[in-house]
Amino acid sequence: MAADDILTLPPPPADARLPYGSDPNQFGELRVPKGPGSFPLVLNIHGGYWRAKYDLKHAGHLCAALTAKGLATWNVEYRRVGNPGGGWPGTFEDVRTAYRFPSQIAQRYHLDLSKMLVMGHSAGGQLALCLAGHEPTVKRVVSLAGVVDLQQAWELHLSDNAVVDFLGGEPSRVPEHYREADPLQLKISSATQWLIHGAADDTVPPFISRNYTEQKKKRGENVHYLEISTAGHSDLIDPRSNAWPKVEGTVLHLIES
Repeated sequence: MAADDILTLPPPPADARLPYGSDPNQFGELRVPKGPGSFPLVLNIHGGYWRAKYDLKHAGHLCAALTAKGLATWNVEYRRVGNPGGGWPGTFEDVRTAYRFPSQIAQRYHLDLSKMLVMGHSAGGQLALCLAGHEPTVKRVVSLAGVVDLQQAWELHLSDNAVVDFLGGEPSRVPEHYREADPLQLKISSATQWLIHGAADDTVPPFISRNYTEQKKKRGENVHYLEISTAGHSDLIDPRSNAWPKVEGTVLHLIES
């Protein structure tokens, strides 16, 4: 199999597609295990460097895999750069609203929101940790190959300066956007954080997650780092990969903690 074919392979169908807002991109796909609840919930935020050309479909694979292990999954779409209202702060406002939405459906779908975990891949890792920095009710957060240092992302010109498009400018022009959005600059005191990165990632350098973890530990935050030696960028979201059992095991362990 090609390393990135997970991005184009059609995912298993979701159980429900539910709007959390009025915009066409404000919806999520819910998957719920069979049998009686109540089910822990994983909110998943897909990546794609915040750009509209990438949507939530490819993340359906990892969500289906987690649902097969007994976890409900809420795979959220959001306005992205190229969509009306996308970029900062609209993209983050959508993620925040999507995070609050499950309280409206918890009883109907037998969701246990006391066991809720927020997870994001790539740009979704930034959004997941940013959410934890702004929402103290987030208790568990996992970043998979996350763009978790936006100043560094700008300095490295990652993906043709994607962070400039997302935040509306360079750090010198919109410093307040970087302060509000950058997980490294935010205090995350309420959540247990896990950062997982592949050593063979050539899309988001693994040292970004490594350095984040070191700096946040010095500030007294509850943060952990797992580097998977042979994994590339997409391996962390591919249930067929050798890296996936470590990702899945981390999620299952954290959600029971």
